[in-house]
Amino acid sequence: MDDFILRAIVAGCGIALVAGPLGCFVVWRRMAYFGDTLSHAALLGVAAGFALGVAPMLGVILTCIAVGALLLGFQSQARVPTDTLLGILSHAALSFGLIAIGFMDTVRVDLMGYLFGDILAVTAEDIAWIYGGAIAVLAVLAIIWRPLVALTVHADLAMAEGIAANRLKIIFMLLIAVTVALAMKIVGVMLISALLIIPTAAARRFAKGPESMALGTILLGMLAVGGGLFSSVTWDLPSGPAIVVVATFLFVLSLLMGPSASQPRTS
Repeated sequence: MDDFILRAIVAGCGIALVAGPLGCFVVWRRMAYFGDTLSHAALLGVAAGFALGVAPMLGVILTCIAVGALLLGFQSQARVPTDTLLGILSHAALSFGLIAIGFMDTVRVDLMGYLFGDILAVTAEDIAWIYGGAIAVLAVLAIIWRPLVALTVHADLAMAEGIAANRLKIIFMLLIAVTVALAMKIVGVMLISALLIIPTAAARRFAKGPESMALGTILLGMLAVGGGLFSSVTWDLPSGPAIVVVATFLFVLSLLMGPSASQPRTS
């Protein structure tokens, strides 16, 4: 096996490892559009990173945190519905990012790579960033897992028991921001939310509880990465979209094979 393929598999499995548990909460809490908004904001973060002379990954994390904080702040108002606000911020952030990069004549930017990923070009340094970030995200998620599950199942009851809902939401938003930055080079900013949602939706058909669903999502995500890379190398396909297509195929397969009335329990 060529070294670049091995690096791609290792990197992709690292993203699946962290995207799986986070994706469960994205699906349970019906936050798919929230994840989509943060992923689109990542391109604006790339432009900010180049403009400030820092690593694009750092720019993505800071921009996603800023957009996430803005969303949390706007959720308390009632003038604009949340889904409408998410749609506006999602497309606005993506468009501002594209325009900002277009003005950077002195910087060479692989726009297609940022939009759709280039997993076959990952380096050993990228892998170190991915697994270092994944370990940090999973460690924090393990600490807040039970309170976050309780908040997801019954928010009012969880808050009555003393769970700090706003603090948990902020921490969860930060974890998604870091994951978006880590996954950017693997599947690109246009497809990150798909990697969070599709394997989770497939695993949901067979899950018996929160932990089993998270584990199933990780396994299906890794399977999608392996199948996508095999398809990419065999038929010369773009790697990021190929991974998402394989994940979609696994979801369709889960609909055909899964229990007809299966619903995961989140408590």
